[in-house]
Amino acid sequence: MSLMGIDVGTTGCKVVAFAESGAVLAGAGREYPLISPQPGWYELDPERVWRDVCACLRQVNAKIMSDPASAVAISSQGEAMTPVARDGRILANSPISSDTRNRAQTAEMEAALGAEHIYALTGQPMGPIYTLPKLLWWRDNAPEILEQTWKYLCYVDFVAYKLGLEPAIDYSMAARTLAFDVHKLDWSDELLEAGSVRRDQLARPLPSGTIIGEIPPKLAADLGFTGQGVKVVTGGHDQSAGALGAGVLEPGRAMLAIGTTEALVAVTDEPRLEMLDYHISCYPHAAPGYYIALSGNQTGGRLLRWYRDEFGAAERSIADASGRDVYDVIVEQIDDAPGRLLLLPYFVGSGTFYDDPIATGTLVGMNFDTKRADIVRAILEGLTYEQTLGIRALNEAGVAIDQLTAIGGGARSERWMQIKADITDLPVTIIHTSEAASLGVAILAGWATGVYASLEEAAAQMIKPRKTFLPRPDRRRHYQRQLNIYSDLYQALRPVYQALAAESER
Repeated sequence: MSLMGIDVGTTGCKVVAFAESGAVLAGAGREYPLISPQPGWYELDPERVWRDVCACLRQVNAKIMSDPASAVAISSQGEAMTPVARDGRILANSPISSDTRNRAQTAEMEAALGAEHIYALTGQPMGPIYTLPKLLWWRDNAPEILEQTWKYLCYVDFVAYKLGLEPAIDYSMAARTLAFDVHKLDWSDELLEAGSVRRDQLARPLPSGTIIGEIPPKLAADLGFTGQGVKVVTGGHDQSAGALGAGVLEPGRAMLAIGTTEALVAVTDEPRLEMLDYHISCYPHAAPGYYIALSGNQTGGRLLRWYRDEFGAAERSIADASGRDVYDVIVEQIDDAPGRLLLLPYFVGSGTFYDDPIATGTLVGMNFDTKRADIVRAILEGLTYEQTLGIRALNEAGVAIDQLTAIGGGARSERWMQIKADITDLPVTIIHTSEAASLGVAILAGWATGVYASLEEAAAQMIKPRKTFLPRPDRRRHYQRQLNIYSDLYQALRPVYQALAAESER
């Protein structure tokens, strides 16, 4: 019997079936649009997401009839939450993490409770990305939604609910709502009151790797499952699930997730209050008993998608004519020489290190010799400079990192992985599948159903390192100089960002 992982991302979903050895048996993915009704608003249509998940399930199940899935677990993006009426109606689209319409409500929560107190409870630095401030925006602007809501569901518990089960949410995902006490491992009544949410409106929090039920036979048949009694298991927030799928189970190791957004995840054995100074999230790992420290940026591969759509007509034509992936065409146009341009990837705010929602993307160093390939390289390097600042911050906060495992779609590019190794000055390993979040929750599904005696056994059996990229000493001096300049850019441009934000609010 195979094990299945569902990953519901920001711009697309994936379903992957794995053999007990970790080999990929079949996979399917769908891309769905981000809806932006106004500047700064970014939403998903939950019904569209569910239709695409169903399509992927049917496609994968059709390919594994000789080795049907016995258990499935779910990972997803954090923060986005869907209001559901008691009769199952979807009451609104789900605002995703980069939706910043709720800045006033974020400030209200921070003023009422204090950023340090919120962090002490939740392990999350206060900001507009989280679920509770988004619900407060509905309170102030669409109160009828709150009045009709039976359950607020993140995408892990939304998919479980649509699979016919009682909504249940794992600890790592619950922590991303800003309503979860990471010490008591339960919803915080104080935070729920501040967010105008009742406890019964949220899913039941459970440890990752807990069986929550079986898909009803009729629905299972409709989705193409051919095995009997297909169990659904609690999974994890995509970053913690990806870390598990990358084998990041002990201190010293970190995962670099390169998907729509880009995240750095390191393991620690307890929440650390001092991480607040660096705006680093610290919350339960998908591997029960551990915590993760998360530093990230809301752009990542989304920046390459922006380049593809706005500047990449030539690359799209080449990809269409050759049948190649357009992102391979985009990245492979760069040469091996280090770049001179510097790009701040702050297209939806600065991300973790500065935690500035009004910062904007900036490209420095262009002249008439600048080519499209130079801009592509600046994107790849800028995202890596930003993560290198995150590594520095984690080291200063007491979380040492001596090796990285890269996952996600970006990990398929060996050229980008070598850039990552050169700039971070750390070895970067890629594994046999770029879909580590799906692999991580499949590991949880196997552990929960007794296929493996422990997560460590499951990881040893299912995760196969494919290649390691070592830093090249001849690049170190150039990249360290560039990194030092990069680290000064934000402070130099901060007054400009503030002036632009003030002008836009007039």
